[in-house]
Amino acid sequence: MRKNLSQNSQTEVNMSDPNTLNKAVDQDIQKNDSIKPELNRSDMSDRAVQSQKNITTHTVDSSEKTSSGVESAGSKDKVQTEKPATNQLSEEQPVAKEVKPPKKVIPKKATPRKPRVNRKVSDQWQPVTMLDNVTFKGAMSKTSNKVFSKSVKGRFAKWRIALVLITQILYFGVAWFNWDGRQAVLFDLGTRKFYIFGLILWPQDVFYMALILIMSAYGLFFFTALAGRLFCGYACPQTVYTEVFMWIERFIEGDRPHQIRLQDAPWRSPKGKFNFEKLWKRTAKHSLWVLFSVWSSFTLVGYFSPIRTLLFDYANGLMSTWAWFWLIFYAIMMYMFAGVARESVCKHMCPYARFQSVMIDSDTFIVTYDRVRGEPRGPRSKKVDHVVEGWGDCVDCNICVQVCPTGIDIRDGMQYMCIGCGACIDACDEVMDRVGYQRGLIRYQSENGILLGLSFKQAAKRFLRPRTAVYATLLMILVVGFFTSFFTRNPIQLSVIRDRGAMYRETAEGMIQNVYQIQIINKTEQSHQFEVYVDPADIEESRVIIGNSGSNQVTVNPLNNERIPMVIEVDPELLPQGKLDDVTIKVRSLNDDGAYQEEHDTIFFTP
Repeated sequence: MRKNLSQNSQTEVNMSDPNTLNKAVDQDIQKNDSIKPELNRSDMSDRAVQSQKNITTHTVDSSEKTSSGVESAGSKDKVQTEKPATNQLSEEQPVAKEVKPPKKVIPKKATPRKPRVNRKVSDQWQPVTMLDNVTFKGAMSKTSNKVFSKSVKGRFAKWRIALVLITQILYFGVAWFNWDGRQAVLFDLGTRKFYIFGLILWPQDVFYMALILIMSAYGLFFFTALAGRLFCGYACPQTVYTEVFMWIERFIEGDRPHQIRLQDAPWRSPKGKFNFEKLWKRTAKHSLWVLFSVWSSFTLVGYFSPIRTLLFDYANGLMSTWAWFWLIFYAIMMYMFAGVARESVCKHMCPYARFQSVMIDSDTFIVTYDRVRGEPRGPRSKKVDHVVEGWGDCVDCNICVQVCPTGIDIRDGMQYMCIGCGACIDACDEVMDRVGYQRGLIRYQSENGILLGLSFKQAAKRFLRPRTAVYATLLMILVVGFFTSFFTRNPIQLSVIRDRGAMYRETAEGMIQNVYQIQIINKTEQSHQFEVYVDPADIEESRVIIGNSGSNQVTVNPLNNERIPMVIEVDPELLPQGKLDDVTIKVRSLNDDGAYQEEHDTIFFTP
């Protein structure tokens, strides 16, 4: 820079012309911008004064430079000081009367700039946040990390244990019960009959199966509107079997700290010694998981095929291909869902978790963190009065996160991953007891109950509201209608189909015959003798012939059906020409004086 100033000083400059002076200074600054781009306005003004004096005296020496690469304004030669001209660069900068040597400028360390990502995206706000690779990988690793939940004791833990035991005793035990000489609960797909204790459903009863499913759905909606995901937290098969698999895991590997230590332990030590403890614990755990999965799968298949026969076939290798397929398939699914995937099923696969938010409102009881009472959170000494110090009741111990089976923090608010099991409630109550605070920092409460400071009884009064009233009304109508229709149904069913081969035929005696196929279903557990006849109101005199028996009677065994041909023979003199649209065929039981009767309308053709 000093050298540049010297070159500029070789040309005589008119000191009285401000434009010429400013032009010379600007040229000097532009030539040195590549050396010192960070010069501020005051530096530029000082340089203008120094340049003016150098031009006046023509005694500039360029022998000294600063250590930072920027020239020093001092000189070894003596400089004749004269009164400088008025600086025209800035109106705000005062005129310098004396030239002072400028201070050494220490350049700042340049902060590395983040590499720019070329995205064809406008600078306006975008509805989807675009993550870089580092952020995306971090989020995915956090989501995919295995959750090691800590065991907890409390009233809700007892409820979960009780429901797990009840559901599994029923599941594994009912399959072996007998009812009137048959399996109590059997969904026999071969004979197309569903046996549920004394209840027997036929393919014609699919209407009742649909009603059962609809009632289950409305029941789920109703209880979700009242208290959130109670089914998920206590009775869902995924929750129940995950809990069973976690019991096995804790029995083999220990509680959460031991599981994490075993997970992080290498298979070989730095000295090359193999970790046999990790080997036998992992082998024992997965072996028990597989055995339980196979046992549960065998029980499930036993509900669709008689389980005692299935056990004999399994022991002798006589099971059918489909039985083997479903046994292996369900065992693999249980092992993967309850043992490997676990919380990922509830987080990413369960559809109920996605649409539950449309079934709850501000008065629904859910697992809730009392933010008004708990914040600001933080650790503190027991001797300190946290109220006086401005602390909330939450000591930020993170026990509620450690016991959660899905690994979420309930203090972040309601989340679709929360299954409502109440484990965090038990853990928080235990911590509150230790520090001497009131229980219920995390509890079952509604949003309005937290915001308005309502007690449990006060918030429970809001159970009856339009949403729950509609669900309860529809559910009650379905339940009453189902049981009324089911228990008043006729256990005898009759179906009649005309023979499409001929409209009618005439016998040698001159009688007119129509041929039909009839099916009589006996849904009772007793054998019945049935009589088939034509309603006299439609045809005064007629003869009904069942099969080759020559009579109008047929016997149907219990829980069975008979599909047989039937002929109706009538004297043509008693019939009008053309066809009869409404001919009623009736069936009645002869065993109990006609207590069971059924009828079916059909068509009778005449010449």
